[in-house]
Amino acid sequence: MQTSEQKQLAMQSTNNEAADRILSELDSLAPIIAAQAAEAEEARRIPADMIQMLKSVGVFRMTAPQIHGGLEFDLPAVARILQKLFKIDGSTAWVVTITNATALLLPLLPRETYEETYRNGPDRLCAGGGQPAGTAVAEAGGLRVNGRWPFASGCEDADWIAAVCVLTQDGTPAAGPAEGVPAIRGVCLPARYWQIEDTWRAPGLRATGSHHIVLKDVFVPSENVFDMASARPCLPGPLYNAPPMQIATLLHGPVALGMAEGALDDIVAMALSGRKQQRAAVSMRDSEIFHYELGRAQAEFRAAQVLCDAQIASHWRHAVAGTLSGDALLAEATQSMIWMTEACLRVVQSCFALAGGAAVSNSSPLQRRLRDMQTAAQHAGVHARHYAHAGKLLLSRGNDGLQQAGSSPGDGLHAKS
Repeated sequence: MQTSEQKQLAMQSTNNEAADRILSELDSLAPIIAAQAAEAEEARRIPADMIQMLKSVGVFRMTAPQIHGGLEFDLPAVARILQKLFKIDGSTAWVVTITNATALLLPLLPRETYEETYRNGPDRLCAGGGQPAGTAVAEAGGLRVNGRWPFASGCEDADWIAAVCVLTQDGTPAAGPAEGVPAIRGVCLPARYWQIEDTWRAPGLRATGSHHIVLKDVFVPSENVFDMASARPCLPGPLYNAPPMQIATLLHGPVALGMAEGALDDIVAMALSGRKQQRAAVSMRDSEIFHYELGRAQAEFRAAQVLCDAQIASHWRHAVAGTLSGDALLAEATQSMIWMTEACLRVVQSCFALAGGAAVSNSSPLQRRLRDMQTAAQHAGVHARHYAHAGKLLLSRGNDGLQQAGSSPGDGLHAKS
């Protein structure tokens, strides 16, 4: 009989083989995805044939459970694949990311409802609204919900849509688990119950179809409701037993790294083509100024990659051990993702600047990468204001925390053991 450690190693080997297969297939798809990028931006959604190709590769089932035909990848494998996708195209990868992240909320539903979400197979698409932009009133057997949620990426192709509501009583928010925090409920319904407002017009990530979604006076049965604070997952396994926010926060890593890596590849290809810019004494590839700027940008990318890999590996160890919880670990992950996103934005900006006038053309992938990266960096999950929370927690540790500042990621901002 295999020990738990042997089972974990066997699963990891299987994960790696499946992930390598997907990465290889994405290499083959890359020219097709890139060729359709302008069309997708014009339509403000991913083309239907591309959705089908991505389903056939398996990227929509990375966080789906094996019992329903999913891949149930570990977090490092998910990150590797998402980074490759973002290197190819930001909008396409964003929709894939949102689907896999939203799927991590589904195990909080009652088991029968969860089973229903996979009735048509593991490649179902999920979208959602993460802001508590709706209200819910308790009625017999469920909730009466009203709300309008922004940024529901991929909602036009979704099979299921989830959103977050504030539970109200007599028109005021009901008390939540902590003082000053209202009670929050999640609702999840098939896509046919939702209205989609055509609102997504943005400079970057244009093809993500991140429209507003709406529920107007809709009764949601209890079977389609989960308590954000107290619900326990209906499935075993580290992907599902870890708080969804802990996992979702780390997915900002491959978002930024993939786009930065793609920008570096673009500027290197331009330089190797022999391009000589106007009024330059030598070609780009022979310019010491270009060498300096390129080397500096690559150093920043490498530092971001190392931090992201270490943080993801650390969080996954906690997930496997069943210890991925608590404010300190979430603050640490958020802190890492903010810095890494800022670093990758600087890399993309540097590559765009180095390309000169050639980068502003619609035919240049660099202008799209810059727009996509700037838009992704505006996400609330990696806003610089969250640095303050990490700093506050570190101060609460006092000198003990500062003395451990050389510790590896995963200490929960150097919490005392």
